[in-house]
Amino acid sequence: MKWAYLLINFFSILVPFIYSFDPRLKFYKNWKYLIPSTLIVGLIFIAWDVLFTKWGVWGFNPTYLIGMDLINLPIEEWLFFICIPYACVFTYECLFYFIKNPIRLSSRHISISLAFVLIIIVLFNLDKAYTSTALSLCAGLILVAEFVLKAQYLNRFYFSFLIILIPFFIVNGLLTGSWIPDQIVWYNDQENLGIRMGTIPVEDTFYGMAMLLGNVMIYEWLKELKYPENMFR
Repeated sequence: MKWAYLLINFFSILVPFIYSFDPRLKFYKNWKYLIPSTLIVGLIFIAWDVLFTKWGVWGFNPTYLIGMDLINLPIEEWLFFICIPYACVFTYECLFYFIKNPIRLSSRHISISLAFVLIIIVLFNLDKAYTSTALSLCAGLILVAEFVLKAQYLNRFYFSFLIILIPFFIVNGLLTGSWIPDQIVWYNDQENLGIRMGTIPVEDTFYGMAMLLGNVMIYEWLKELKYPENMFR
């Protein structure tokens, strides 16, 4: 059982990595955009993770870990912030290749509605660390992407996220104890809403959305800059 979390990471990235070399997609050519975005967002989420683990907002079951830690986090958790963003951004690009204009509704309607609901929930739950931080970050990134960056890719992002929710429920279900004897990642329900989708805290959905949107925002920005070719011109 100690290999469980490591294997979840491995199988999450396996198929996207293999198909990165598909001659139609050639996703490997976008690694120069994906690697910086993954590192920047990953460092922010790792810092968040370290603090919340220290404060007991969540933690890890050693039964499912190989026992290697770095800054008080299991090595599997570090790999999570590489494997999951890779798989998600690959899916985002893959869907765009096959479905050019997936959502006809303006992204602005979705962004305003979603951010409004998240902010209202935060205002009534400021005492819950996971709820307030995850939902605030998600709402903030949505508003920045929509109104500051005026991101044209938000329709694609929302559609992709709906599709990504399918593997999300499988991976997070396993991490939170679905289909296995115990939880790999446990949560202190005093710091969240206590609402579970199966075994998954509802906040995980918006944590995942914030992580993916952060990656996509930097990834698309670097693509627009044609990084690193034009970096020093």
